[in-house]
Amino acid sequence: MPLPKVAIIGRPNVGKSSLFNALARRRISIEDKHAGITRDRVSAEVKVGARAVELTDTGGVGIIDADNLAADVERQIQIAMEEADVLVFVVDVRDGVAVLDKEVADRVRRLGKPAILVANKADTRELADLAGEFAALGLGEAIAASARGKIGLDEIRLRIDDELRGFPAEAPGPSGAQPLKLAIVGKRNSGKSTLVNYLAGEVRVIVSEVPGTTRDSVDVPFEYAGKRYVAIDTAGLRKKRSTRASVEFLSAHRTQRSIRRSDVTILLIDCTSRISEVDKKLASYVAKEYKPVVIAVNKYDLAEGVEPEKFERYIESQLPSLAFAPMVFMSAATGFNVKGLLELAQDLYVQATYRTTTGDLNRIVREIYQTRRPRAAGRKLPKVYYATQAGVAPPTIVLFVSNPKAFDSNYIRYVENSLRKALPLSEVPVKVVFRASGGDQRKSGRARRRP
Repeated sequence: MPLPKVAIIGRPNVGKSSLFNALARRRISIEDKHAGITRDRVSAEVKVGARAVELTDTGGVGIIDADNLAADVERQIQIAMEEADVLVFVVDVRDGVAVLDKEVADRVRRLGKPAILVANKADTRELADLAGEFAALGLGEAIAASARGKIGLDEIRLRIDDELRGFPAEAPGPSGAQPLKLAIVGKRNSGKSTLVNYLAGEVRVIVSEVPGTTRDSVDVPFEYAGKRYVAIDTAGLRKKRSTRASVEFLSAHRTQRSIRRSDVTILLIDCTSRISEVDKKLASYVAKEYKPVVIAVNKYDLAEGVEPEKFERYIESQLPSLAFAPMVFMSAATGFNVKGLLELAQDLYVQATYRTTTGDLNRIVREIYQTRRPRAAGRKLPKVYYATQAGVAPPTIVLFVSNPKAFDSNYIRYVENSLRKALPLSEVPVKVVFRASGGDQRKSGRARRRP
């Protein structure tokens, strides 16, 4: 059974995103003093009492968008309102009843859905007393609240819970395996939102030629070939020295967080343009986080004279930190090879969660050590005693050795590459940790003590 849906609506700059984050108990939507920051529908599963709901933040009704995206934002708001089971209508208590508030109230009445009126920014008793003025909207008594001050949140949750009493009281249990989380990242206009909309089978996020259209990271669940996924659309990044505005800084931060919480990252490369500094920085960050990654070469339908093998060599030369990563040539606009992209993502997840036996691992490590030994530290050759797998996603191998500092970065890279070849991990990052064995730690400790 799908979760009941609760949409937060209202005119611009009344604090919808702040209330969304406060109810979700974590920062998801970007909050900013300027109006019109939120454009897409930003959703999250939130616990309200004993039940889970899908809470959705929306753009401001009546926004005047500098990038001429007002109609697209309005379309997203309308979809959210039509799909919602309960509407949370937010007004600014300090402004009194505005003309746009009346327009939103009329739309709510026409839909005939349960609505909870919230008079936000009531940070003081004097401001809270002004909430009664909003009864003129004809939607009942407003809850005096402050999203920033964490005032009135429990009352809002109780009202949501009460309005949803016809739904199951408990959150629905998981249906099968947990969805595979795919963070879709890339530079501006690489086709991220187009890909997300294709996967979702609807216009879930705004697609535009305007650079920087997507600002928040938007989670979009979908199913494909009987398997469940969550596509995380992210903001298109640009050069760090160009990232001055607070919104762009927060967008970049959200993109990095999306990579960290993903199961597999899809790095979208625009094959109609050259590899950029942003592509390289994203590749380095993905490698640093040890994330399985598919290099998705997008807009292949628009490329003229692009030879896949030649372009693969070009990407490998430009993104050496992802030399192990598989590539797929595709088109988000036409759907060409999207199936292959998802199948590859599934395969990478299987590799990233692979666990070997201790016996096989130690046999492989002995062969690696005998094939190429590390440089001697002084007069002693560093020794590898045994190995164990400490975790998965990423596969983490701990080598217990005589002197961890004696193994330089080149040797560590050699061990990582050798393990990737010897185990069924050829296309995912492997994390290798060198740790002093217990006996060597005790010897080292005694040597440092004074007699």
